[in-house]
Amino acid sequence: MKITVNTHKLFGHRATLRTAKQLAEPAARLVNRSVPGRMPDVQITLTNPRGLAELATTAEAELAGGVDKRVRDREERHAAREARDVAGRAVPLMDGSVLVLINVDQNASPGEFAITLVHELVHAMQFSRKGVRERIIRDRRDAFKVERQSRRHAREHERGLADEEREAYSREYLADQIVPGANAA
Repeated sequence: MKITVNTHKLFGHRATLRTAKQLAEPAARLVNRSVPGRMPDVQITLTNPRGLAELATTAEAELAGGVDKRVRDREERHAAREARDVAGRAVPLMDGSVLVLINVDQNASPGEFAITLVHELVHAMQFSRKGVRERIIRDRRDAFKVERQSRRHAREHERGLADEEREAYSREYLADQIVPGANAA
């Protein structure tokens, strides 16, 4: 398990980067102990909403393989609309590692940042479970119009996403162990 923290298209946030580096290792250890699965290598990238959409779409297009440029641009525009309201996002990468994108505009305090980090690291752990990565790849291939998935697989993916989100929200209390009072607000 290797954790790296960097920024993308983000200027003047040295203190935020320093805070992220301080919180990343303890958060990864806590999540690794309390969530079933294996923590993969994680690359945490702090960015703005536009950078979040750009990086997530690029990683997902690579995961889907053979993506048409027009479809990719359409998906990026859709992701950019959603990214304004998203605090973070975890995307599996082809090499087995996970890209965790954090929107600094949505995480104003260290407590909020710790909650988002724990939530996204839980998703990183979930990607290591049997069948999850394959299900996500199948869904991304369908979203990028590379290969259609059956309705049964689409329903299975939606149920899996709902279960994974429930689990990630249920583990956010761990942020209190990193930043005391994080969940108080």
